[in-house]
Amino acid sequence: MDAEVVHLATSRGVATITLDSPANRNALSRSLRARLGSRFAAALADPAVRVVVLTHTGPVFCAGADLAAGGAGVGGTAAADAGLGGTAPTGSDDVRADGVPDLPRLIEMLWHSPKPVIARLAGTARGGGVGLVAACDLAVAADTVAFAFPEVRLGVVPAVVSAPLRRRVAPHALHELFLTGEAFDARRAVAIGLLTAAVAAEALDAEVRRYADLLVRGGPDALAATKALLREAPTGPLTAVELTGLGELSARHFASVEGQEGVRARAERREAAWVPPPLDEP
Repeated sequence: MDAEVVHLATSRGVATITLDSPANRNALSRSLRARLGSRFAAALADPAVRVVVLTHTGPVFCAGADLAAGGAGVGGTAAADAGLGGTAPTGSDDVRADGVPDLPRLIEMLWHSPKPVIARLAGTARGGGVGLVAACDLAVAADTVAFAFPEVRLGVVPAVVSAPLRRRVAPHALHELFLTGEAFDARRAVAIGLLTAAVAAEALDAEVRRYADLLVRGGPDALAATKALLREAPTGPLTAVELTGLGELSARHFASVEGQEGVRARAERREAAWVPPPLDEP
């Protein structure tokens, strides 16, 4: 395995996964994809982890495809795949033949994670890097950050990254940005639904901490179920069947051990058992 290019650190229920390959702008190289997949899997498997923050070192969050290495990433089919958004061949939906997660698998892991994921961007994102951001639940960036989808200018298609983006970004804006490849700033990224917030660079860490602190206050099972609910886009008209199913979901969680603890904690004016203690407590 190559040098350590992704780090994992956990504190007070928050796992921070840091892309650390600034020499190639945190591009989606084989080693970065392998480490990102394993670090994220470790965070999901750790019962102490309640929230995941995906961040980076250097001036670029993620440049997308590792063009210097030929760009193999989704199905090993060159630059169109690794972060630029190509289509994986049949049989490579989860991992490549060498066991390294492809971009579709990484996006799927983020999108369906039972634990909330926050993207923290102090630098630029391009192509597949924007796809990773769109797959997170919340995304906070410095207001100096820029984004772009350069795929069509390289003669390829932003196919894989379109999956989360078509579910998050205003359609008319995505048409413009995909077809022109024009860069856009963090303020516009908020306006079209890509980002949760854009703040001054010096306020970025505080804003990410604020969101993480809010998220760890939610019950783990309730957060996972709420995430699943939000990821299932409704189809067709509102029906009694849908409402009945949602009522049953609500009743199950009210009756659960976690739900009962939350109700008791509110009545007793205390924190629920799952809320981590303040940093100044053991």
